Amino acid sequence: MTPGLPHDLLGAIEDLRKARNAVILAHYYQEPDIQDVADYIGDSLQLARAAQKTSADVILFCGVHFMAETAKILNPERIVLIPDMAAGCSLADACPAPMLQRLKDKHPGAKVVSYINCSAAVKAISDIICTSSNAERVVRSIPENERIIFAPDRNLGAYVAKQTSRDMILWPGTCIVHETFSERKLIELVSKHPRARVVAHPECEPTLLQHAHFIGSTSALLDYVKNTDAPTFIVATEPGILHQMKKAAPEKELIPLPGQDESCSCNECPHMKRNTLEKMYLALRDLQPRLEMDEALRLAAKRPLDAMLALP
Repeated sequence: MTPGLPHDLLGAIEDLRKARNAVILAHYYQEPDIQDVADYIGDSLQLARAAQKTSADVILFCGVHFMAETAKILNPERIVLIPDMAAGCSLADACPAPMLQRLKDKHPGAKVVSYINCSAAVKAISDIICTSSNAERVVRSIPENERIIFAPDRNLGAYVAKQTSRDMILWPGTCIVHETFSERKLIELVSKHPRARVVAHPECEPTLLQHAHFIGSTSALLDYVKNTDAPTFIVATEPGILHQMKKAAPEKELIPLPGQDESCSCNECPHMKRNTLEKMYLALRDLQPRLEMDEALRLAAKRPLDAMLALP
């Protein structure tokens, strides 16, 4: 532990949470101890809605940068903190706003649907935002005679295109975690566990998704494991979700799908894992790192987020 930090970090975080009137939001991909101390745990859509509804003075967002940005977009009057400002996202980095604007200029009139895993600048030039929970519903909300640019995840876009029979222009971005999963290792696991159900996030490569019994957002995968009568599940998404799955279904065997290189933790998001209890304590103590945003950018980015949140 870093010198100068309290011995009882959990107690100190709880004291600061009360003193700051703070709410702690944590994504399913965070370490178990962070999930356990959070007020709300969820996927991107659930956390966006929690951020929208909070009455706290301070939001401590244990996730990655674009998630904290989303909280600030929806809560300009509140202090939004992130334990580690360097917690980024490969999808957000893969889609710079000027490059997306050039693609828009080549396809005038096309509607831009952007996955929430993008920067505020990309949100600002989008027509509507989606998450993996509602991407299909968002795409179906756009008239069939209108062309769609889908950014930045090509795998989620390809999956939604298949589900909706829409011909979409796909931005060529991928998640560094979900693209590392090995189809060969999945087939090996299925052969060893023939009764297992394979559950996968739609950010996975199409060749892997074709083996899945169920494809869905992180929260949908959790619900499926909890409610499906099967003894064993092979889980093809970031293994942080296993903590909640084990709590919801302790009697079931959960097998995380490894990455192509089993000698590394390549199936874990290195950005999510930047956050720690120590950094959470320091963020609440110092009210830093603090997410700030230009008001014009915030308003522009809020419009497509509002369009998503207004969908039934």
